[in-house]
Amino acid sequence: MFIDSLSLNNFRNYDSADIHFSKGINILYGDNAQGKTNVLEAIYMLATTKSHRGNKDKEIIKFDCNESHIKADISKFDINHRVDMHLRKGKNKGVAIDMVPIRRSAELMGLVNIILFSPEDLSIIKNSPSERRRFVDMELCQLNKIYYSNLTNYNKVIDQRNNLLKQIAFDKTKLDMLDVWDSQLVNFGIKIIKDRNNFIEMINEIILNIHKKLTSDKEELIIVYDKNVTEETFATELALKRDLDLRYQSTQTGPHRDDISFMVNGMDVKKFGSQGQQRTVALSLKLAEISLVKKLINDNPILLLDDVMSELDSTRRDALLSYINDIQTIITCTGYDDFIKERLSIDRIYHVSQGAIQQVNL
Repeated sequence: MFIDSLSLNNFRNYDSADIHFSKGINILYGDNAQGKTNVLEAIYMLATTKSHRGNKDKEIIKFDCNESHIKADISKFDINHRVDMHLRKGKNKGVAIDMVPIRRSAELMGLVNIILFSPEDLSIIKNSPSERRRFVDMELCQLNKIYYSNLTNYNKVIDQRNNLLKQIAFDKTKLDMLDVWDSQLVNFGIKIIKDRNNFIEMINEIILNIHKKLTSDKEELIIVYDKNVTEETFATELALKRDLDLRYQSTQTGPHRDDISFMVNGMDVKKFGSQGQQRTVALSLKLAEISLVKKLINDNPILLLDDVMSELDSTRRDALLSYINDIQTIITCTGYDDFIKERLSIDRIYHVSQGAIQQVNL
């Protein structure tokens, strides 16, 4: 799987840009705030329909413009595909695959499998539970369209139920309506819990040896799925905590409050690990993600490295580079001298400056 070309129009700081990628290692270099990460963001959106930065569509469209376009030519199992995305202020985005508009975002999920690694990922261990849930959700959504559908429906039900809880505070006659939303919440929630549990089990099968290798067999890493509620007890717990939900006017029980823990030699690395240990765990997690995706889709994902090399020491950097020999990789950095010193086989280099992309002769 690889991206052959990408075209941007009125996207972030780009008026217009066209770039053709190699199947191997591509480097985008330039000073900060020139538009390097914007290229990766566009690719990520074409795979997931969403920005990895969490921005709304209207914030992505170039300033003083009303719409933006992203286009890409993609090859998967030797079949070429064209993905077009149209962002419009005040309207839903439009997406077409091979010139055919899609009705639901789920139709796009899994067409392109993207793995993004950024400096923010190095802090996933110590950041909020929502970021760890997002890591699990984004990977599962790319691998499983049914999971994406269940998660989307679950989030809609949560919004509706929370809105009803607020209404009940002023109108007690609406209390019985909670039963309808509770039933749907449990239905979708149980499926989410089951898929997350399976995902964590698969990651654990891979990450153990990866982390041992990174730490010279000194550390054993196990990921623990900290469920807010189990599949078997969800309905009961939701009913028991209804009074609490009414008091806080929000849903306190469900997989939207899940977390995951990283246990190194039986120790919770978030609470007791050093910054170096936390970074090594984050790298192990990303390398395990690469291996798992390759195994499940029987193909290579596309790897996006957003200025992450400068954040890693030589040992961790070497470990990451050993995983990208056969994967299309797009790397952003301020300079590429270090990659040349490490004898990395670079296929194409682009200089990015003020929203302009220029290929550099090797």
